[in-house]
Amino acid sequence: MTIHVLSIASEAAPLVKTGGLADVAGALPAAVAAHDVAMTTLLPGYPAVLAAVSGGKGKVKPIHSWPSLLGQPARLVSGTIGGHPLLVLDAPTLFARDGGPYGDATGRDWADNGLRFAAFARAAADIAGGAVRGLHFDIAHAHDWQAALVPAFLRFAPPGAAPPPPSVMTIHNMAFQGFFPASLFAQLGLPDAAWSINGVEYHGGVGFLKAGLDSAWAITTVSPTYAREIRSAEFGMGLDGLIRARGHQVHGIVNGIDTREWNPATDAALASQYTARTLDRRTANKAALAAQFGLQPGPDALFVVISRLTWQKGMDVLLQVIDQLVGLGARLALLGSGDKALEAGFVAAAARHPGRIGVRIGYDEALSHQLQGGGDAILVPSRFEPCGLTQLYGLAYGCVPVVARTGGLADTVIDANPAALAAGAATGVQFNAVTPDALIDAIARTVALHGDAAAWRTIQRAGMKADFSWGRSGKAYADLYNHLLEVR
Repeated sequence: MTIHVLSIASEAAPLVKTGGLADVAGALPAAVAAHDVAMTTLLPGYPAVLAAVSGGKGKVKPIHSWPSLLGQPARLVSGTIGGHPLLVLDAPTLFARDGGPYGDATGRDWADNGLRFAAFARAAADIAGGAVRGLHFDIAHAHDWQAALVPAFLRFAPPGAAPPPPSVMTIHNMAFQGFFPASLFAQLGLPDAAWSINGVEYHGGVGFLKAGLDSAWAITTVSPTYAREIRSAEFGMGLDGLIRARGHQVHGIVNGIDTREWNPATDAALASQYTARTLDRRTANKAALAAQFGLQPGPDALFVVISRLTWQKGMDVLLQVIDQLVGLGARLALLGSGDKALEAGFVAAAARHPGRIGVRIGYDEALSHQLQGGGDAILVPSRFEPCGLTQLYGLAYGCVPVVARTGGLADTVIDANPAALAAGAATGVQFNAVTPDALIDAIARTVALHGDAAAWRTIQRAGMKADFSWGRSGKAYADLYNHLLEVR
């Protein structure tokens, strides 16, 4: 029997993307389709999403409407994403605005984000609960805080008399929780019983992620190690007690990558395509990358960074050791944006070390592929990382990951210790505490490994042989959906 799942997310590639959530939400329908799961994605009606649905014509035909969705007019339109069904909530007063999905062009959060995503979740609960004629779903799968009120609406205010479907809440990053003033509660249309420690109330306000974690039938996060880490005060971000209380309902499922989009043998963004057997062809990509970033050519180790420039990602620590990296004879090409002080720090480092450090502030999808295809090693010194995708792309491209031992980084990279090297199993370099000393030691170890051409090729090929496609992860989600329907 085919299971019909409504996947509710605030972004999904390729239509709208600010981070890894979009990659996962965009890839999941195809990942579960092989396991008799038909997934429909629901997105907010941002201008770019509606333009894609309308084919650029600006006209869409609604399949449902809400005269007042938490006080706002809204309608539902349909389309496709990656060949799979797509639903879009067209609510102009909430989503038809310039800027990003969550903030304006200056990066400031929209003041009404609480109402925007509460209305999105209310619509999703209506759809999942059968309020829209012609649409039926067995499971509601909510992603991150923007969709986290869906399980709460289904629990406390389902749209009809029939029992609501089971819900799944996926945490892509516990650090982003969606906390809003208590005054928002009156706008949600929830019964008084929902205003409790076992409902949406959290430290005197409305906690979106907290509500989803408390109300969902099952909780998933994006790696087994992160599922364990968030039970602790260090990584639980204030919600560790709730995670511990949910116990066996918490599951860690590693993200996959889209091997159609990320395949060095077919990647049109690269100067030279290659496979694990033709790694010599990477030399052309390395030369092209060095030229693009204004770096001196040569065989010495070229490190790359593709990251948000934030404290979470450990970029402040990298900035502290960047002169030492150059002193080790290495080069660095960095693509990213974020904290303005960090941006300025990396630009200044590039000015101090012309030809050795190159920096691009911003994001460029094609350039991110070129960095993976031409860099020798990718630095991921995150203080915490639920799963991470850049290290998975690095493995697939023979760009050796140098990672902190946390979350999904610990689950997906095998450290090049003597035993792993001897067994031919090493795929990267891991280090423990995210400190300047630990990071520069890892960089020095990587430079030394890179100097041993045979050992380096073995590490590259082991990483490229690893299977981080969506095959196993898609089955894990399908198994969870089946289990929820069995115990319903």
